[in-house]
Amino acid sequence: MRIVIAGGSGFVGQEITKLLLDEGHEVIILSRKQRVNESGIQYVTWLTDGASPESEIGDADAFINLAGVSINDGRWTEEHQKKIYDSRMIATDELLRIISKLPVKPHVFLNASAVGIYPTSETIIYTEKSDEVDDGILGITVRDWEQKASTLKDFGIRVAYMRFGLVLGKDEGALPLMVLPYKFFAGGKVGSGKQWVSWVHVKDVGRAAIHLLNDEKTQGPFNITAPFPVRMSEFGKTIAYTLHRPNLFPVPAVLMKVALGKKSKLVLEGQFVSSDKLIASGFEFKYPTLAAALDDLLN
Repeated sequence: MRIVIAGGSGFVGQEITKLLLDEGHEVIILSRKQRVNESGIQYVTWLTDGASPESEIGDADAFINLAGVSINDGRWTEEHQKKIYDSRMIATDELLRIISKLPVKPHVFLNASAVGIYPTSETIIYTEKSDEVDDGILGITVRDWEQKASTLKDFGIRVAYMRFGLVLGKDEGALPLMVLPYKFFAGGKVGSGKQWVSWVHVKDVGRAAIHLLNDEKTQGPFNITAPFPVRMSEFGKTIAYTLHRPNLFPVPAVLMKVALGKKSKLVLEGQFVSSDKLIASGFEFKYPTLAAALDDLLN
């Protein structure tokens, strides 16, 4: 297949690109900077003055939209929250424009999304059928992001939304910061410890994206989370066990709120998110348990 990726140079995008190339697919990465093509990868400039990506893409079988300012970077000031929202809307609008200009439309459009669409809870199990939308920046962003991408169904394009949980990677994402205190023998419970963490190994994120690309029956939202979420206290204990470090020094919620501002919600509150729909579609996780995922990433 010939696959166009927006946000292909990011944390998740790099993993998906690697898997696509391993399977022999042709990848086009949309980039704000001019870059030299690599083996199997064509770089096409977009979102800059004078760029006309639709004239370079040609016939594409699929689009994957991962573009947007990272939620992990920087303190969540009002300005940064606006960038989180606007960057996703602007990029998706441009993808809609590009696709509208293509004489041959792609068969499928995968849009990144997040479990942050669901309100936080210590008791509710959320599925893709859950109607509640969190009223914070992530819930609003994800809701509007998915609604915008859904308009591509008017072209007869199959659309699927990948609602990522906390994506775990060795050198990128949230895990390195979560592990750091343990490396200095200062790790411990964060906040109450009762908050749920719906996590997923980055390799399973890439594999899930390939699965959704290939399975023509899949459409709509899919929770991309491992089948066994854990509470934050268990997450910390598993890090400690994996690294052979103590889990003795709690981090008070008030300290996290001072340090991270509104972004502290990502670690102080959470939700139990089910991936049963993805599993029912035939997907099998390589790292279904946190112990297996951390052992791979940290050892």
